[in-house]
Amino acid sequence: MADIQVFGVVGAGQMGRGIAQVAAQSGFQVKLLDAKQELAEKGKERIAKQLDRLVGKGRMDEAEKTEVLGRIDPVADYAAFAQADMVVEAATEDLTVKSEIFRQADAAMEKADGILASNTSSISLTKLAAATERPQNVIGMHFMNPVPLMKLVELVRALQTSDETFERTRKIGETMGKILVTTKDMPGFIVNRMLIPFLNEGCFALQEGLGTVEDIDAAARLGLNHPMGPFELADLIGLDTVLYIGEVLHREFGDDKYRPPATLRNYVAAGWLGRKSGRGFYHYDERGQKITSEA
Repeated sequence: MADIQVFGVVGAGQMGRGIAQVAAQSGFQVKLLDAKQELAEKGKERIAKQLDRLVGKGRMDEAEKTEVLGRIDPVADYAAFAQADMVVEAATEDLTVKSEIFRQADAAMEKADGILASNTSSISLTKLAAATERPQNVIGMHFMNPVPLMKLVELVRALQTSDETFERTRKIGETMGKILVTTKDMPGFIVNRMLIPFLNEGCFALQEGLGTVEDIDAAARLGLNHPMGPFELADLIGLDTVLYIGEVLHREFGDDKYRPPATLRNYVAAGWLGRKSGRGFYHYDERGQKITSEA
Protein backbone atom coordinates (compact mmCIF):
# COMPACT_ATOMS: atom_id res chain seq x y z
CA MET A 1 0.00 0.00 0.00
CA ALA A 2 1.10 3.56 -0.60
CA ASP A 3 2.45 5.46 2.40
CA ILE A 4 -0.89 6.89 3.51
CA GLN A 5 -3.59 5.74 5.89
CA VAL A 6 -6.09 8.60 6.21
CA PHE A 7 -7.58 9.89 2.95
CA GLY A 8 -9.78 12.99 3.02
CA VAL A 9 -12.35 13.85 0.36
CA VAL A 10 -14.10 17.24 0.15
CA GLY A 11 -17.47 17.01 -1.58
CA ALA A 12 -19.96 14.14 -1.32
CA GLY A 13 -21.40 14.66 -4.79
CA GLN A 14 -20.99 12.29 -7.72
CA MET A 15 -17.22 12.70 -8.13
CA GLY A 16 -16.43 12.91 -4.41
CA ARG A 17 -18.48 9.79 -3.67
CA GLY A 18 -16.69 7.92 -6.41
CA ILE A 19 -13.25 8.94 -5.14
CA ALA A 20 -14.21 8.04 -1.57
CA GLN A 21 -15.53 4.64 -2.67
CA VAL A 22 -12.38 3.74 -4.58
CA ALA A 23 -10.16 4.97 -1.74
CA ALA A 24 -12.08 2.88 0.81
CA GLN A 25 -11.96 -0.17 -1.46
CA SER A 26 -8.19 0.37 -1.66
CA GLY A 27 -7.87 0.07 2.11
CA PHE A 28 -7.66 3.75 3.10
CA GLN A 29 -9.54 5.26 6.04
CA VAL A 30 -11.72 7.89 4.37
CA LYS A 31 -13.01 11.15 5.82
CA LEU A 32 -15.84 12.23 3.49
CA LEU A 33 -16.59 15.90 4.13
CA ASP A 34 -19.44 18.09 2.94
CA ALA A 35 -20.93 21.42 4.05
CA LYS A 36 -23.48 19.68 6.29
CA GLN A 37 -23.30 16.39 8.17
CA GLU A 38 -26.49 15.13 6.54
CA LEU A 39 -25.03 15.72 3.07
CA ALA A 40 -21.92 13.72 3.96
CA GLU A 41 -24.06 10.92 5.39
CA LYS A 42 -26.25 10.92 2.29
CA GLY A 43 -23.08 10.56 0.23
CA LYS A 44 -22.13 7.47 2.20
CA GLU A 45 -25.64 6.07 1.70
CA ARG A 46 -25.26 6.51 -2.05
CA ILE A 47 -21.92 4.68 -1.91
CA ALA A 48 -23.64 1.85 -0.02
CA LYS A 49 -26.15 1.54 -2.88
CA GLN A 50 -23.30 1.30 -5.40
CA LEU A 51 -21.69 -1.44 -3.33
CA ASP A 52 -25.05 -3.26 -3.14
CA ARG A 53 -25.00 -3.39 -6.94
CA LEU A 54 -21.54 -4.96 -6.85
CA VAL A 55 -22.78 -7.54 -4.35
CA GLY A 56 -25.78 -8.26 -6.58
CA LYS A 57 -23.46 -8.85 -9.54
CA GLY A 58 -21.21 -11.16 -7.50
CA ARG A 59 -18.25 -8.77 -7.65
CA MET A 60 -18.20 -8.24 -3.88
CA ASP A 61 -19.54 -10.17 -0.90
CA GLU A 62 -21.47 -8.77 2.06
CA ALA A 63 -18.49 -9.00 4.40
CA GLU A 64 -16.31 -6.94 2.07
CA LYS A 65 -19.09 -4.38 1.59
CA THR A 66 -19.41 -3.96 5.36
CA GLU A 67 -15.64 -3.61 5.65
CA VAL A 68 -15.45 -0.96 2.93
CA LEU A 69 -18.33 1.08 4.38
CA GLY A 70 -16.69 0.85 7.81
CA ARG A 71 -13.71 2.75 6.42
CA ILE A 72 -15.84 5.75 5.36
CA ASP A 73 -16.50 8.39 8.01
CA PRO A 74 -18.94 11.19 6.96
CA VAL A 75 -17.88 14.52 8.48
CA ALA A 76 -18.72 18.23 8.25
CA ASP A 77 -15.73 19.77 10.03
CA TYR A 78 -12.29 20.29 8.49
CA ALA A 79 -10.81 19.34 11.87
CA ALA A 80 -11.44 15.72 10.79
CA PHE A 81 -8.47 16.15 8.43
CA ALA A 82 -5.98 16.68 11.28
CA GLN A 83 -4.25 13.33 10.66
CA ALA A 84 -4.96 13.13 6.94
CA ASP A 85 -2.09 12.06 4.71
CA MET A 86 -3.90 13.27 1.60
CA VAL A 87 -6.99 15.39 0.96
CA VAL A 88 -8.64 15.50 -2.47
CA GLU A 89 -11.20 18.20 -3.18
CA ALA A 90 -14.04 17.41 -5.58
CA ALA A 91 -16.12 20.56 -5.25
CA THR A 92 -17.77 22.75 -7.87
CA GLU A 93 -15.50 24.00 -10.67
CA ASP A 94 -14.86 27.47 -9.25
CA LEU A 95 -11.46 28.95 -8.38
CA THR A 96 -12.74 30.91 -5.39
CA VAL A 97 -14.53 27.90 -3.91
CA LYS A 98 -11.61 25.55 -4.44
CA SER A 99 -9.07 28.04 -3.08
CA GLU A 100 -11.09 28.44 0.12
CA ILE A 101 -11.33 24.65 0.50
CA PHE A 102 -7.57 24.37 0.12
CA ARG A 103 -6.98 27.11 2.71
CA GLN A 104 -9.20 25.38 5.25
CA ALA A 105 -7.84 21.89 4.59
CA ASP A 106 -4.28 23.21 4.71
CA ALA A 107 -4.89 24.80 8.10
CA ALA A 108 -6.51 21.64 9.48
CA MET A 109 -3.85 19.14 8.32
CA GLU A 110 -1.21 18.63 11.01
CA LYS A 111 1.18 16.48 8.96
CA ALA A 112 3.80 18.64 7.25
CA ASP A 113 4.02 16.25 4.31
CA GLY A 114 0.24 15.95 3.87
CA ILE A 115 -0.76 16.23 0.22
CA LEU A 116 -3.50 18.54 -1.07
CA ALA A 117 -4.91 17.33 -4.38
CA SER A 118 -7.60 18.80 -6.61
CA ASN A 119 -9.93 16.93 -8.94
CA THR A 120 -10.32 20.08 -11.02
CA SER A 121 -10.82 19.56 -14.74
CA SER A 122 -9.68 23.01 -15.85
CA ILE A 123 -8.47 25.30 -13.05
CA SER A 124 -4.77 26.15 -12.63
CA LEU A 125 -3.10 24.04 -9.94
CA THR A 126 -0.42 26.70 -9.65
CA LYS A 127 -3.07 29.21 -8.55
CA LEU A 128 -4.56 26.72 -6.07
CA ALA A 129 -1.13 25.92 -4.65
CA ALA A 130 -0.50 29.62 -4.04
CA ALA A 131 -3.55 29.70 -1.73
CA THR A 132 -1.82 27.33 0.73
CA GLU A 133 1.13 27.25 3.09
CA ARG A 134 2.33 23.98 1.50
CA PRO A 135 2.47 24.76 -2.25
CA GLN A 136 5.10 22.05 -2.79
CA ASN A 137 2.53 19.48 -1.57
CA VAL A 138 -0.20 20.51 -4.02
CA ILE A 139 -1.02 18.46 -7.13
CA GLY A 140 -3.85 17.79 -9.54
CA MET A 141 -5.47 14.36 -9.44
CA HIS A 142 -8.16 14.52 -12.12
CA PHE A 143 -10.32 11.40 -11.96
CA MET A 144 -12.70 10.47 -14.76
CA ASN A 145 -16.44 9.98 -14.24
CA PRO A 146 -17.69 7.50 -13.04
CA VAL A 147 -14.63 7.10 -10.82
CA PRO A 148 -15.14 3.42 -9.81
CA LEU A 149 -15.29 2.37 -13.48
CA MET A 150 -12.92 4.72 -15.30
CA LYS A 151 -9.26 3.75 -15.06
CA LEU A 152 -7.65 7.03 -16.09
CA VAL A 153 -6.33 9.72 -13.74
CA GLU A 154 -4.55 12.83 -15.00
CA LEU A 155 -1.71 13.90 -12.69
CA VAL A 156 -1.22 17.65 -12.99
CA ARG A 157 1.99 19.20 -11.71
CA ALA A 158 1.67 22.74 -10.39
CA LEU A 159 4.72 24.92 -10.89
CA GLN A 160 5.44 24.40 -7.17
CA THR A 161 4.80 20.61 -6.97
CA SER A 162 7.80 18.75 -5.54
CA ASP A 163 9.14 15.53 -7.00
CA GLU A 164 8.35 13.78 -3.70
CA THR A 165 4.69 14.87 -3.85
CA PHE A 166 4.44 13.73 -7.46
CA GLU A 167 5.91 10.28 -6.73
CA ARG A 168 3.79 9.73 -3.62
CA THR A 169 0.64 10.70 -5.52
CA ARG A 170 1.53 8.42 -8.40
CA LYS A 171 1.91 5.49 -5.99
CA ILE A 172 -1.41 6.35 -4.33
CA GLY A 173 -3.12 6.35 -7.73
CA GLU A 174 -1.60 2.99 -8.58
CA THR A 175 -2.76 1.60 -5.23
CA MET A 176 -6.26 2.75 -6.20
CA GLY A 177 -5.97 0.68 -9.38
CA LYS A 178 -5.71 3.66 -11.73
CA ILE A 179 -3.67 4.23 -14.87
CA LEU A 180 -1.98 7.62 -14.61
CA VAL A 181 -0.87 10.08 -17.26
CA THR A 182 1.08 13.25 -16.51
CA THR A 183 0.11 16.62 -17.93
CA LYS A 184 1.37 20.16 -17.61
CA ASP A 185 -0.66 22.73 -15.71
CA MET A 186 -2.41 24.09 -18.80
CA PRO A 187 -6.15 24.88 -19.18
CA GLY A 188 -8.18 21.71 -19.72
CA PHE A 189 -5.12 19.46 -19.32
CA ILE A 190 -5.15 16.57 -21.86
CA VAL A 191 -8.66 15.09 -21.82
CA ASN A 192 -10.78 18.24 -21.76
CA ARG A 193 -8.52 19.99 -24.24
CA MET A 194 -9.66 17.35 -26.74
CA LEU A 195 -13.16 16.70 -25.38
CA ILE A 196 -14.69 20.20 -25.25
CA PRO A 197 -14.44 20.89 -29.02
CA PHE A 198 -16.14 17.53 -29.62
CA LEU A 199 -19.02 18.32 -27.25
CA ASN A 200 -19.30 21.83 -28.66
CA GLU A 201 -19.51 20.53 -32.22
CA GLY A 202 -22.33 18.19 -31.24
CA CYS A 203 -24.26 21.19 -29.90
CA PHE A 204 -23.57 23.24 -33.03
CA ALA A 205 -24.76 20.34 -35.20
CA LEU A 206 -27.97 20.23 -33.16
CA GLN A 207 -28.44 24.02 -33.44
CA GLU A 208 -28.09 23.83 -37.20
CA GLY A 209 -30.62 21.02 -37.49
CA LEU A 210 -28.04 18.58 -38.81
CA GLY A 211 -29.64 15.80 -36.77
CA THR A 212 -31.62 15.04 -33.65
CA VAL A 213 -30.06 14.41 -30.24
CA GLU A 214 -30.55 10.67 -30.76
CA ASP A 215 -29.15 10.69 -34.30
CA ILE A 216 -26.03 12.66 -33.37
CA ASP A 217 -25.37 10.43 -30.36
CA ALA A 218 -25.92 7.27 -32.43
CA ALA A 219 -23.57 8.59 -35.13
CA ALA A 220 -20.82 9.12 -32.56
CA ARG A 221 -21.34 5.70 -30.96
CA LEU A 222 -21.53 3.72 -34.16
CA GLY A 223 -19.48 5.84 -36.56
CA LEU A 224 -16.67 6.85 -34.18
CA ASN A 225 -16.90 3.79 -31.93
CA HIS A 226 -17.41 5.98 -28.86
CA PRO A 227 -19.13 4.33 -25.88
CA MET A 228 -21.35 7.42 -25.47
CA GLY A 229 -22.50 10.17 -27.78
CA PRO A 230 -21.73 13.86 -27.07
CA PHE A 231 -25.11 14.58 -25.47
CA GLU A 232 -25.12 11.45 -23.29
CA LEU A 233 -21.60 12.31 -22.13
CA ALA A 234 -22.36 16.00 -21.55
CA ASP A 235 -25.40 15.05 -19.45
CA LEU A 236 -23.23 12.69 -17.40
CA ILE A 237 -20.53 15.31 -16.81
CA GLY A 238 -23.04 18.08 -16.06
CA LEU A 239 -23.86 20.79 -18.60
CA ASP A 240 -22.82 23.53 -16.17
CA THR A 241 -19.40 21.90 -15.83
CA VAL A 242 -19.05 21.55 -19.61
CA LEU A 243 -19.97 25.21 -20.03
CA TYR A 244 -17.53 26.34 -17.36
CA ILE A 245 -14.62 24.39 -18.85
CA GLY A 246 -15.47 25.69 -22.33
CA GLU A 247 -15.46 29.27 -21.04
CA VAL A 248 -12.09 28.76 -19.36
CA LEU A 249 -10.53 27.29 -22.51
CA HIS A 250 -12.04 29.99 -24.73
CA ARG A 251 -10.81 32.75 -22.42
CA GLU A 252 -7.32 31.33 -21.89
CA PHE A 253 -6.56 30.30 -25.48
CA GLY A 254 -8.70 32.80 -27.39
CA ASP A 255 -9.57 30.07 -29.90
CA ASP A 256 -13.16 29.92 -31.20
CA LYS A 257 -13.13 26.14 -31.32
CA TYR A 258 -13.72 26.33 -27.56
CA ARG A 259 -16.57 28.88 -27.68
CA PRO A 260 -19.67 27.52 -25.90
CA PRO A 261 -22.72 27.12 -28.18
CA ALA A 262 -25.91 29.09 -27.46
CA THR A 263 -27.80 25.82 -26.98
CA LEU A 264 -25.49 24.81 -24.14
CA ARG A 265 -25.75 28.25 -22.51
CA ASN A 266 -29.54 28.14 -22.72
CA TYR A 267 -29.81 24.68 -21.17
CA VAL A 268 -27.65 25.76 -18.25
CA ALA A 269 -29.65 28.97 -17.83
CA ALA A 270 -32.84 26.86 -17.70
CA GLY A 271 -31.33 24.65 -14.98
CA TRP A 272 -31.28 21.64 -17.29
CA LEU A 273 -27.89 20.36 -16.17
CA GLY A 274 -28.10 16.69 -17.14
CA ARG A 275 -28.45 13.58 -15.02
CA LYS A 276 -27.92 15.39 -11.72
CA SER A 277 -30.95 17.65 -12.30
CA GLY A 278 -33.10 15.00 -13.99
CA ARG A 279 -33.11 16.86 -17.28
CA GLY A 280 -30.52 17.83 -19.84
CA PHE A 281 -30.42 16.78 -23.47
CA TYR A 282 -32.34 13.77 -22.14
CA HIS A 283 -34.85 13.25 -19.33
CA TYR A 284 -33.83 10.97 -16.45
CA ASP A 285 -35.69 9.07 -13.75
CA GLU A 286 -34.83 9.12 -10.03
CA ARG A 287 -32.12 6.50 -10.56
CA GLY A 288 -30.49 8.57 -13.28
CA GLN A 289 -31.68 6.28 -16.05
CA LYS A 290 -32.36 7.91 -19.41
CA ILE A 291 -36.00 8.20 -20.42
CA THR A 292 -36.35 10.44 -23.49
CA SER A 293 -34.47 13.19 -25.31
CA GLU A 294 -35.34 16.86 -24.74
CA ALA A 295 -34.63 18.15 -28.24
